[in-house]
Amino acid sequence: MAFNIYDFTTFTKSIHDGLSSQLSPTAVLAIEWTIVGLAYLLFVALFGLFLVYAERKVCAAFQQRLGPMRVGPWGLLQTIADFIKLLMKELITPKNADKFLYNLAPFIVIIVSFLVISVIPFAPGLVTFDFDIGIFFVTAVSSVGVIGILLAGWSSNNKYSLIGAMRSGAQIVSYELSVGLSLITMIILAGTMQISGIVEGQRDLWFIFKGHVPAVIAFFVFVIAGTAETNRGPFDLAEAESELTAGFHTEYSGIKFAFFFLAEYINLFIVAAMATTVFLGGWMPLHFGDFEGFNQIMDLIPGLFWFFFKVLAVMFLMMWFKWTFPRLRVDQILNLEWKYLLPINLFNILLMAAVVLFGLHF
Repeated sequence: MAFNIYDFTTFTKSIHDGLSSQLSPTAVLAIEWTIVGLAYLLFVALFGLFLVYAERKVCAAFQQRLGPMRVGPWGLLQTIADFIKLLMKELITPKNADKFLYNLAPFIVIIVSFLVISVIPFAPGLVTFDFDIGIFFVTAVSSVGVIGILLAGWSSNNKYSLIGAMRSGAQIVSYELSVGLSLITMIILAGTMQISGIVEGQRDLWFIFKGHVPAVIAFFVFVIAGTAETNRGPFDLAEAESELTAGFHTEYSGIKFAFFFLAEYINLFIVAAMATTVFLGGWMPLHFGDFEGFNQIMDLIPGLFWFFFKVLAVMFLMMWFKWTFPRLRVDQILNLEWKYLLPINLFNILLMAAVVLFGLHF
């Protein structure tokens, strides 16, 4: 079985050919989907634990303290201990809750996150779905997550949960516009909605450089709106502890609470991964025109490492954003979207169209 860290196409094809030589097509499909599902579950679980630890350390650094230090060396095992504690917690359902919707809500939130991850290319040949409407799929599916949040708030039969869910719904629906429009801006430059085509179009230069000013504006709008859409600070009014206890998941405990908690960090990864894929070249190395020596050195670094390096850089930017700015009020959050980001986005689309039409990009 050939394995190439620069291109996983041969590796995945050899697995498929090996299974096909021994089993029926139906059995091969079932086994392959099982392998893919387990791989995503393992990745989400491990990367989610890492992100919780990383954010605690980043937060501590900004606040001039150490963060978790007691469980394991440098506190590395703290998130694992917290995860085990959550698994052992009793699952308590409020007496007057709508039990079916109450139990369904966390599954909707986590399933939506898994669906979006399935179209993100981690490296050459390392993607589950690659079809010609990839960007449209991401925007369409990710918008379903708000249904889980609204169901959680309403079905809990708790006024704090309901207020948190209503705040979150208004916020997510509003900022989805800016996320979608900033992606449309880059689709105009790329000329395709297929995510692999967008990555391939950045082989010579990443779009954030190739698209001039409109691409830079779209990138920052996307990061700001993506942060708001994931209910992260300073847009975390839906979970304002000082006002709403824990917002829409106040009444959840144990593994169901863990689903909401994990979904927030999966969504953080998704926003960073989409920003990396659309603006920063995805798994493509950094290339500059005819500088062959520099480009060859960059090519020595595998695409998988490039992808995760960029994703971690964008996530650090979002964490920096969260732990620097104070929480916004509801009116400030909606004013930012409808009075500022949306008009900027609409103008930016026209600006990018002019750049592409007159060939002003690199």
